[in-house]
Amino acid sequence: MFLGAAQAGVGLVLAGRMAWLSVAENERYSLLSESNRVNLTLIPPRRGWIVDRYGKPIAINRTDFRVDLIPDRVTDESRVVGTLADLLNLDEDERERILTELKDAAGYQPVQVSGGLTYEQYAAISVRMPELAGAAPARGFSRFYPDGAAVGHLVGYVGAASAADYEKTRDTLLITPGFKVGKAGIEKVLDAEMRGKPGARRTEVTARGKLVRELATRSDVAGQTIKLTIDAGLQAFAARRIGVQSGCAVVIDCTNGDILALTSMPSYDPNSFSDGISQGEWAMLSDNDHLPLLNKAMQGLYPPGSTFKPITALALQGAGVDPEEVVYCNGGYQLGNRRFACLGRHGPMNLHRAIAKSCNTYFYTMGRRIGIEKIAEVAGIMGLGKEFPLPMPSQKYGTVPDAEWKQRRHKQQWSQSDTLNTSIGQGYLQVTPLQLAVMVSRVASGRALEPRLIARRGDAAPQPLPFPPEHVAAVRSGMDEVVNGNGTAGRSRLQLDGIRLGGKTGTAQVRNFKGGARSGYGIPWKFRDHGLFIGFAPVDNPRYAVAVVIEHGMSGSGAAAPIASDCMLYLFDPAKAMEKLTGLEAGWGGDIGTRMTAEAQAYRAARAAAADPATAAAQAEAAQAEAAAANAANMAAPPPPPSPAATHPADNAAHNVIEEAE
Repeated sequence: MFLGAAQAGVGLVLAGRMAWLSVAENERYSLLSESNRVNLTLIPPRRGWIVDRYGKPIAINRTDFRVDLIPDRVTDESRVVGTLADLLNLDEDERERILTELKDAAGYQPVQVSGGLTYEQYAAISVRMPELAGAAPARGFSRFYPDGAAVGHLVGYVGAASAADYEKTRDTLLITPGFKVGKAGIEKVLDAEMRGKPGARRTEVTARGKLVRELATRSDVAGQTIKLTIDAGLQAFAARRIGVQSGCAVVIDCTNGDILALTSMPSYDPNSFSDGISQGEWAMLSDNDHLPLLNKAMQGLYPPGSTFKPITALALQGAGVDPEEVVYCNGGYQLGNRRFACLGRHGPMNLHRAIAKSCNTYFYTMGRRIGIEKIAEVAGIMGLGKEFPLPMPSQKYGTVPDAEWKQRRHKQQWSQSDTLNTSIGQGYLQVTPLQLAVMVSRVASGRALEPRLIARRGDAAPQPLPFPPEHVAAVRSGMDEVVNGNGTAGRSRLQLDGIRLGGKTGTAQVRNFKGGARSGYGIPWKFRDHGLFIGFAPVDNPRYAVAVVIEHGMSGSGAAAPIASDCMLYLFDPAKAMEKLTGLEAGWGGDIGTRMTAEAQAYRAARAAAADPATAAAQAEAAQAEAAAANAANMAAPPPPPSPAATHPADNAAHNVIEEAE
């Protein structure tokens, strides 16, 4: 009887539990069952395009096949990565990159194996999914930059969101395979505008995950298209024209402040970063002494040299100096027992001739007369030492020194020699190439132009500069003489009827050498002087302003001015400029892409040589053959005429001075 009662009790408990599960918990388990049966997949949104002022694509999306790895689903990293690498013909650097990123990634953060797959590669992976645990092949969109390295520092690049990015918002879109976020440049600053809204796909699947049918799909919403002020053709031309040198060029529209080109070379190819850069390629970029990872136009700091003299000229006139007053140049300026050298013995100099000849003696004399405060004030008005409201991650302010700055920074009193050095653009003075471009655009236009990168209408007209128009005109007249008269940049005249380029050369000292070593190329590259040029055209009605800085170029007239002149030539006669560029590139070993490919091959060969000299020899021979074949078409073009050698006056060996060679 007791046993029967126990059995009845157990039966009642089971019946009660079943009733609870079937009635009270019905909704919960129905939802769990639905989740097991229905799979919801996010569709990454198409990223907004970046286009130039004419609508030409700078950054677009391409349909492609890709494969990622989901770290917490990978059971055998070495085997899975090895199999994928064999299927996709990935080199050892790529294998190492994938394995490293798998170790560093959070379990939910996808790691890109490869993008831009052919359909055959995509299919080969798809049919092997049972043996590739954690692999996630997909069809989607990838970012593509048609001009490659020419726009690297302008637009930046995209990449997979980091674990830190995900932890900030816990947005599951950030860990969706194929979704990319902006990592640098405009792509980073305007990421929210270009991101768009994801779509979603609901599918019915079996318990093993096999697709039964698609239930519903919600389309994604593409991100906003960003229209820049950039002229994509000029941007690419300026980048290519810098050639094998290290430098940058900035071009501004003098009517409204639009930045037409913002180049820094050498650069990186943003396509490589967006697809997942290999350790070898990263090492090559990091080891390059020409700093391809630095945006020199906005983050490089340089003494402006004689390109600063238009600022001093404006300050002199504002302080009451008559531009016709003459200073006799006997080759230098004596301050106590120290002599500050000039570029030559220029004889009698007024303001106009001093700008044209870049006479240090004139600016030493007059700069000392008016003092540093007036010079520093005008420099600030003209845009030096300033940061501009641009959609870029970072800018350098530079330094416009004065007595208060030196006391605060160095705990020292300002000296007369400091004023002399600053008057000619040396000493503590540091500027960015972007600031130089803004400065010359204000000289050319007579207005306080603000640079801008986003194309828009309705901005208020810039205000006139707080200087009498005749003061600005006197400076422009001297800059006209620099190029079109008996000045320092006569070789860079525009070969166009009726269009004159006005400008100012500058050669900024990097290190002081005695005995004339500074005037030759026998010193290490990193110690050579920088070459600078600022300019505007046409002189009689300025439309465009340009600033070019060539690191360690030795001479503003020899290194920077020809590039600035050719950028202006492109704006007025693109066909003529491109014909000239084609000849130059033939002597440089091809265009940017060709040279970067050859450089990467040489770097890999050098690394292999360190590890295995025998293998390195074979790789070097193969690389030379490939580079020769790639350059055959370019080498068939006639070589450019040789440029006249730049001349540099020797340093005054008897004095430790800061001087400049044009």
